[in-house]
Amino acid sequence: MLARMTCESFETGGTLIESSVGVGLAWVCHKDSFADCLPIWNETRDVCLVFSGEEFRDPPAIAALAAKGYRFSPGNAEYLVHLYEEHGVDFLDRLNGTFSGVLVDLRNKRVVLFNDRYGLGRVYYHESPDGFYFASEAKPLLKVLPGLRQLDPQGLGEWFSCGCVLQNRSLFSGISILPGGSAWTFSRDGKREKRCYFKPNTWESQPPLGAEEYYEHLRDTFPRVLKRYLRASQPIGMSLTGGLDGRMIMAWADSKPGELPCYTFNGPYHDCLDFRIGRRVAAACRQPYHVIQVDHRFLKDFPSLAEKAILVSDGEMDVTGAVELYVNWLAREIAPIRLTGNYGSEIIRSNVAFGPGRLSSDLFSPELAEAIDQATTTYLTERESSRLAFIAFKQVPWHHHARLSVEQSQITMRSPFLDNDIVSLVFRAPASLRVAAEPSLRLIAAGRPGLFRIPTDRGVVYPPVPFVTPLRRQFEEFMAKVEYASDYGMPQRFAAVAGPLLPRWAERLFLGRQKFYHFRTWYRRELASYVREILLDPRTLGRSWYRDRSIERLVQGHTSGKRNYTQEIHKVLSLELIQRNLTDQS
Repeated sequence: MLARMTCESFETGGTLIESSVGVGLAWVCHKDSFADCLPIWNETRDVCLVFSGEEFRDPPAIAALAAKGYRFSPGNAEYLVHLYEEHGVDFLDRLNGTFSGVLVDLRNKRVVLFNDRYGLGRVYYHESPDGFYFASEAKPLLKVLPGLRQLDPQGLGEWFSCGCVLQNRSLFSGISILPGGSAWTFSRDGKREKRCYFKPNTWESQPPLGAEEYYEHLRDTFPRVLKRYLRASQPIGMSLTGGLDGRMIMAWADSKPGELPCYTFNGPYHDCLDFRIGRRVAAACRQPYHVIQVDHRFLKDFPSLAEKAILVSDGEMDVTGAVELYVNWLAREIAPIRLTGNYGSEIIRSNVAFGPGRLSSDLFSPELAEAIDQATTTYLTERESSRLAFIAFKQVPWHHHARLSVEQSQITMRSPFLDNDIVSLVFRAPASLRVAAEPSLRLIAAGRPGLFRIPTDRGVVYPPVPFVTPLRRQFEEFMAKVEYASDYGMPQRFAAVAGPLLPRWAERLFLGRQKFYHFRTWYRRELASYVREILLDPRTLGRSWYRDRSIERLVQGHTSGKRNYTQEIHKVLSLELIQRNLTDQS
C-alpha cells in the first residue's frame, strides 16, 4: 500500500504497527512539510498521531500548550497530539485546516480515524468481515484488495455528467469516502462508533448580520486569518490570476518587498490576461514575478503527464489534469508552498462551479447512458440544501478535490478562504451580499487602494468609472465568450462548415486571452496521434461502455475538424487510462 502511494523524490514515509489495538498504518508526505514529523508520540508513548495535511492556529494558542509543560517542536504537527491529551476526541472540533489522520490511543485501547469538517482531506475506505481498510488514495486499496478493481456504474455516470462522483461514493465498487467532520472510533473488541464531530447546521443556524456589520467583521477577520497562512518553515509562493481573490490576499499580505515571490501560468499562443494583470499586481506590491509557460515541452510530455494525473487523482481528475501536474511541478522550483485564491469566489460570492453536463448522446451504451441521466436527478437532490452549504460541504469535497489532489502531489496548497473563521462568518452574511462582489471590492480597496487602478480580468475597477467600467466589463465578457466558442464550446454546426477550412493562425486568433490551455485544437493537431493511439486501440474499442463504432466516429470527427468532441475525448481518454492503470492490473 505504501509503495503504491510513493511517486516523487521529495516525498518521505514510514510505517507503524500496533498489534495491541489491531492497527497497521503507513504514510507519505512531502519532506520538511507540516506533517513531516510522523509518527507523533506523546511523552509517555501511549498516544500516537499520524496526520496528513496542515492545521492553522494562532501562535498564542500553541504557546499555551508549551506553557503547560508539553514538549514539541515549533512549526510542525507535533503539538496536535497534546491537544488530544487536553480535550480528548473533542480536540477535532478545535482543528482548523484541511486534513485527515489517525489517533492511536494505547491507554484506552482505541483508534480514531478522522478528517476535516469539509471532507477535503479525503479518506477512502472499504469495510469487510476481516477488517476495515482505509487510505487517503484509492490506489492502495485496489492494490491489496483485487476484488475492488471494478468501476461502479452509478459513480461512473456521475463522473461523466458532473465531473465528479456524488454522495461520498467513489468510482470503484465497494469503496466509499469518509464524510466530512468524521471521527470514527475502533475498539480492540471490534466495536465501531461512527460519530460526526461537526455538522453544517452549526454554522447555518447562526443569526445573520446586517450588510455593514458583516463587512466590518470581514474587514477584521480576513487580515487576521491571512497571517496564519503566511507562516511557514518553508518558502511560500503566491499564484496570481486576474481575478479578485488573489488580489484580496495581496492587498492584505503585508509582506516585505521581495519576500513573497509571485507567478502566473501562461499559454503558448498569447499572453493571457492572468499573466498581464498578475505581473502588474506583483509589481504594485513590490514582489518578484515569474511566468510558468505551458509550451511544446508540455505537449511532448502529455502522454506520460496524463497517465500520471489519472494515477495521482485515482481517476477523479480527467486528462486535463496533466496541465495542473506540469505547472505545479514547475511552481515547486519557486517555492514548495503555493498560496492561492482558490475557493474565494465559491465561499465569499457563492459561486456554484459544477453541474450536470451534456455529452454526445450516441456515444454510450444504454446502461451507461441511463446512469448519466440519473446523475442529473441525484445532483438536483443534493442542491436542495442551502447554496453555501452545498458549496462548502458538497462541492468542495466532491468537485474541487480532483484538481487539488493533482496539485498537492507536487506542492503544498494553501488558501485562507477555507479557514473556519472565514467560512463561519460568511454563513452570517445577509442574503443581499451572498453572491455580491461588493465586500471583496471594498476589502481590496481598504487593504491596498492602488491595486484597483489595475482592472481585473473582467474589467472591474473600484470605485467604478461611469460609462468606462461598464463598457470594459462588457468587452471582457464578450471576449471570454468568443474564446470559449473558439475552443471547448465551438458549435457543431460551425465546426462542420468552417472547421476543416480554418487555417492554424485563424484557429488561434482568439485563443489564449483567458485560458492557458486549448485542448480542442491540440486534440485535432499536436495530440491527434496520441488520441488515435489510445482510442483506436482494440482494448478501447472493445469496452462495453460505448455503442458500436461510436469511438471511431468520435476520433474521426474531431481530428478532421468537422466536429467538436473536446469534452467527450477528455472523458473517454481518461476512462481508458483509469482502466489500464487502476482496474485492469494483474
